[in-house]
Amino acid sequence: MNYDITIIGAGVTGSLIARELSRYNLKVCLVEKESDVAMGTSKANSAIVHAGYDAKPGSLKAKLNVRGNELMGDVTEKLHVPFKRIGSFVLAFNEEDMKQLNKLYQYGIENNVPNMKILNKQEVKEMEPNLSDEVMGALYAPTAGIVCPYELTLAAAENAVDNGVELILECEVTGVTKKDDSFVLNTSKGELVTKYIINAAGVHSDVVSAMFGDDSIEINPRKGEYLLLDKKQGDVVNTVIFQPPTKMGKGILVTPTVDGNILLGPTAEDIKDKEDIATTNTGLDKVIQGAKKSVASINTRDVITSFAGLRATSSLHDFIIEKSNKVEGLINVAGIESPGLSAAPAVSKYVLNIVKTLDIELIEKVNYIEERRPVYKIREMNEEERAKLISEKPLYGNIICRCETVTEGEIVDCIHRSAGATNLDGVKRRTRAGMGRCQGGFCAPRVVDIISRELNIPKDQVTKMGGKSNMLVGNTK
Repeated sequence: MNYDITIIGAGVTGSLIARELSRYNLKVCLVEKESDVAMGTSKANSAIVHAGYDAKPGSLKAKLNVRGNELMGDVTEKLHVPFKRIGSFVLAFNEEDMKQLNKLYQYGIENNVPNMKILNKQEVKEMEPNLSDEVMGALYAPTAGIVCPYELTLAAAENAVDNGVELILECEVTGVTKKDDSFVLNTSKGELVTKYIINAAGVHSDVVSAMFGDDSIEINPRKGEYLLLDKKQGDVVNTVIFQPPTKMGKGILVTPTVDGNILLGPTAEDIKDKEDIATTNTGLDKVIQGAKKSVASINTRDVITSFAGLRATSSLHDFIIEKSNKVEGLINVAGIESPGLSAAPAVSKYVLNIVKTLDIELIEKVNYIEERRPVYKIREMNEEERAKLISEKPLYGNIICRCETVTEGEIVDCIHRSAGATNLDGVKRRTRAGMGRCQGGFCAPRVVDIISRELNIPKDQVTKMGGKSNMLVGNTK
């Protein structure tokens, strides 16, 4: 296994970098230690495409956030990923908050964020009547939006694979040696030889960098806990609702999702354990209290699930995207915390420009596949479209997930795509089967049957998320 470039980490950053590099006649490999792409920060974050007023002017965060926001519409259109530019508010509850809004507004002006406004209480309540009566005003940024972060990651990885990138899952890099002008990686899938490394390993990017001989990066995981509400609460707000940011982040938000739910969170807790994604009563209580400060009418009896994610906070408080000055051939893409999702399309192009400075020939492919093959979603079709699809592909007439209206055809399709699903959570992220109010209580057994049949494996080998997370342990008499 010999490659020109190997990318470590198949989150949204690594996957979009892989897609960008797949435009060229290069041998590119994308390796991921988990059983699927988007298994780290990319599957557990706020799903916000930030406008770009929060980052310090002149920082990489600021430059790449604004540019990433500009690129997001084109990227999501070509990858057939839902994206909605719904705008955002940062609320003020007192005079001190109003001063902070003015500071953010000035940051936004310096960062070239378009069309921002400072609104008074009446203007805010006209746009969002369910907001707290304690609100004094807000900073409004109409270019902010929402996207599905794991769907964007999955789509980018799939498009990269369709263009020749090799994706190797459950492939943890455990050691490295240098041989001539190449790296020899020891992995859980055997040896891998590559000339260049792009380190996009998220909260583990400092560990990976040190493994290669560059210990200059320090990444501290910051845990954020979230609550997701049922779709019946979906109209409580129409825009992304922030509170004034602190040194720990952008605070507790209330936001619609692209699928019609309402998301609350996150908390912000600096921790040591890079694998700790457990939720806590204390953390979720903070989410509830923080969310109700903005929208008092939120009904937490409509919570259908909770989750936590980790942000890769750099000790430099900015993105680290550069060639290592200690290890030739290593490019670090580290500290990609918020607004990392927003910036990801721009980050991929920034990394490409670094690659262009390497001793490597870049020849564009004449047969590059710009667009991802469309995904059929029965729940988004009208009756005529449904009837036509079902007449051609009868499996699309068999509903498996009642809550989210997901069909057998959609599940079979997601399994057999490039970078396809191999377990329940993989199907869930690609189709939403199991993401509704019952959280898979009805559809999970049927999804197990379908995965078993399509991958030709026994049912007791079907897992929830890879590894030893088997759904069944054997047959009963």
